[in-house]
Amino acid sequence: MAMKLLVVDDDQDVLKTIKNLLQSLAYEVLALADSREAAERVNRQKFDGAFIEARMPHLDGCALTRHIRNSPSNSSIPIFMLTGFDDVETMRAGFRAGITFFLSKPADLNQLQGLLKHMHAAMLREKRSYLRLPLRTVVHCRAGEHEFTAASLNIGEGGMLLEASGGLEQGQEVQLRFSLPPVQEALNPRAKVVRREPPDRMAVHFTALAPEERKAIQAYIAGIVKG
Repeated sequence: MAMKLLVVDDDQDVLKTIKNLLQSLAYEVLALADSREAAERVNRQKFDGAFIEARMPHLDGCALTRHIRNSPSNSSIPIFMLTGFDDVETMRAGFRAGITFFLSKPADLNQLQGLLKHMHAAMLREKRSYLRLPLRTVVHCRAGEHEFTAASLNIGEGGMLLEASGGLEQGQEVQLRFSLPPVQEALNPRAKVVRREPPDRMAVHFTALAPEERKAIQAYIAGIVKG
């Protein structure tokens, strides 16, 4: 499964060059010239990394970086800022905003390949933490004295999507109990409701996983997402 990268630069020639270089390395790329559109996409889509030009109209590189760092799904991704290494003030501002690395322009294939190789493990962990794989199993839920049974639709390292909400609202905590093949013993993580979906679904985020439970979920996911 290919890594998905966001590239934002108002210079169409630079945008096309970076996109072509990244695609030649087998990455999936969304290339945008408008930083405002990029900010909207960050709120709606999950990326594994971002390449951002420092100086752009509307939202500059630092403003867009701060937006990404405050987003619900992309706050931990590596962000590469495209600029000149002699621009000390921009670099300082970029680090304060949350930039991971600076990339000198014009970028070349070897430079990109080396940088991405260095960040591959972190990007793979990020992808696995948000990936959801289909899982149909019965999940026993308990919130205080309230107990109910739901059917799972998918699972990831971070949480699950359940077919029934039992009337729980966003922010409520719930104790789960379910089986994950081929593990023999049931998993019992604590979770929090992070989203409700119609008609009666809820997405939960794991807040407490035992080491063996986390290992079981990671093994389930690793069978699909391989480095």
